[in-house]
Amino acid sequence: MNDKTLPSTATKSEENREATLMPPVDVVEDSAGITLYADLPGVTREALHVRVEDETLFIEGDLGLKIPEGMESSYAEVGLPRYRRLFRLSKELDTEKVGAELKQGVLKLRIPKAAHAQPKRIQVSVG
Repeated sequence: MNDKTLPSTATKSEENREATLMPPVDVVEDSAGITLYADLPGVTREALHVRVEDETLFIEGDLGLKIPEGMESSYAEVGLPRYRRLFRLSKELDTEKVGAELKQGVLKLRIPKAAHAQPKRIQVSVG
């Protein structure tokens, strides 16, 4: 077998990509839109990055769990420094009106349906 190393075809962003945790997310849909609940313990508001590009929702957050000086961890279930989750969004959702709230390690995102996707009540007249 040959020991030659092939030139890398990875892009700069692929080379810089680090291992991340995929946070658990619950998605609830109602007639007016969807609500996502993402568990992000250890992420502060300043370390949380939520954005929509094209039809993709990005949720990223850096963990703020620091070990005090002079101590070392003997066991850790969370060993990666970053959360990351992506979602492909329906065109029925209005990504211009996303609401976000971070409370006690849970991110709540509310994405309403676009006006054209909202249920419409039709008035029936009696004649």
